[in-house]
Amino acid sequence: MIHYLQNLSFWDWLALATILLILEVFGAGGYLLWIGLAAACVGVLTYLFPALPWVWQFFLFGLLAILTAVVWWRRQRSPLPPSDQPGLNRRGSELLGRRFALHEAIIDGRGKIKAGDSLWLVSGPDLPAGSPVKVVAQEGVVLKVEQDATREAVR
Repeated sequence: MIHYLQNLSFWDWLALATILLILEVFGAGGYLLWIGLAAACVGVLTYLFPALPWVWQFFLFGLLAILTAVVWWRRQRSPLPPSDQPGLNRRGSELLGRRFALHEAIIDGRGKIKAGDSLWLVSGPDLPAGSPVKVVAQEGVVLKVEQDATREAVR
């Protein structure tokens, strides 16, 4: 075993890195990625410095594995920068505050409005079709509306 460790080549480290990265693909949740990258780095260092003793190789492997994991952990915990498109995956949020005419009457608290080329489910007080309403909230795919007596509805 000691003889094998004393004769580690860069191929051994790259093979270990490949195995770890393949295992990561099968769903390790990010843990093996950083250890695999550390093994790949040690492989590159062993290629550049072939006389690097095996003790130093394992020391660098451990150090790089810890360092890459800590950097990843800190990056995961850092707050995300504000998005330049805050409503990107929240369809309907752009409709908040807008006024529409009811496409289908609200009966038993449910009806529909037409916004652009889409029909949206709405909830609110019972109103006849064509009544002006204002979108006041969104709950999933249902928009909450209230009667808008102040203006003419936008179609």
